[in-house]
Amino acid sequence: MQLIRLVTGNLVRAIPVAMLAGLLFGLLMPTGWLRSLIVPLTFLMVYPMMVGLKISQLAERGDGRVQLLTQAINFGVIPFVAYGLGLLFFPDRPYAAVGLLLAGLLPTSGMTISWTGMAGGNLPAAIKMTVLGLILGSLAAPLYLSALLGARVPVDPVGVFRQIVIIVLLPLLAGQLTRLLLIRRSGLAAFQKEWAPRFPPFSTLGVLGIAFVAIAMQARTLAQNPADILWLLIPLILLYAVNYVLAAVLGRRLLSRGDAVALTYGTVMRNLSIALALAMNLFGARGAEAALLIALAYVVQVQSAAWSVRLVDRVFGARQA
Repeated sequence: MQLIRLVTGNLVRAIPVAMLAGLLFGLLMPTGWLRSLIVPLTFLMVYPMMVGLKISQLAERGDGRVQLLTQAINFGVIPFVAYGLGLLFFPDRPYAAVGLLLAGLLPTSGMTISWTGMAGGNLPAAIKMTVLGLILGSLAAPLYLSALLGARVPVDPVGVFRQIVIIVLLPLLAGQLTRLLLIRRSGLAAFQKEWAPRFPPFSTLGVLGIAFVAIAMQARTLAQNPADILWLLIPLILLYAVNYVLAAVLGRRLLSRGDAVALTYGTVMRNLSIALALAMNLFGARGAEAALLIALAYVVQVQSAAWSVRLVDRVFGARQA
């Protein structure tokens, strides 16, 4: 557990290391068998996140404005920005455009809660955003993929929904059952103190595993064109920059400091674990390019969050004691 927590705390370094290891492996070893690891790694990514989710948080009131604004950005703005950047940067690479759209389509993750807490934001609102984002993103993904990219890549909405069930709903049910059993066994206080913190770090192992697999499967292509990494990074950086600026402007004008911080991390932090799983499971070997772009998004997301948390007080004002 100490080793896993150490890796989780150094995600900015761990993801590039996993990607470099995947590159070397893909250049030196056969990679076809790595596809068999995708399903177990997907479950390892998603299930631990679901144990800590508190579904009953949705019933709590008092933060309607920030919740409405967050979901308006998440589903009314960012997916279309990602789609537009995909058309601009990847006119002849539809699966790279798919990766960019998936990165912009599935909002919120455990990082939403973590970074909101570190920046002194409205933590209950961030928890509700995470649950809402998971549910709404799962429902919206088949519709957005089919409507925006169905003409460029073969998208089966029923197949997408089936993958959502496997990747999201089944781990959600398993996670909530685990939560219920542990609370009954140990009590709520013991669960929150002893059990709940143990699960999220395991999700990081799944993320690193999928990043390794995604790079390994694209290793020979990348070796022939290493500048491709930079071309994939540019639209990602632009996507996150637009999101940060939009959240900062709206947060300053319309919300209190705590809600503005929650809005920022409730929109900027994307659920890249589920996006990765969808890319790898929906499109098979053709989805490797999409998965590569999403793996790079981890680097941009984590690094940008680490920088932004230092600027929160300048943008939204100092937190009250």
